[in-house]
Amino acid sequence: MALKINSNCVFCGSCELECPNQAISPGADAYEIDPARCTECVGAFDEPQCRLVCPADAIQPDTAHAETRAQLEAKYKTLHG
Repeated sequence: MALKINSNCVFCGSCELECPNQAISPGADAYEIDPARCTECVGAFDEPQCRLVCPADAIQPDTAHAETRAQLEAKYKTLHG
């Protein structure tokens, strides 16, 4: 399942720097996560790095983009060859 950033975002940019898939970018009012690139760090780390560094606890699962661990692993492999 991809992650999303909610309105608690303080626009600090910490999450963007930690994303191994370049899935996070600045939006109009908060950072945004591209669900096509988000693997919840599966394939790179044991847990989502963006959630670890977010000072506002603004990152949560995006239930509109549910994926299995196998799907996330395949996405990571596609993104990183």
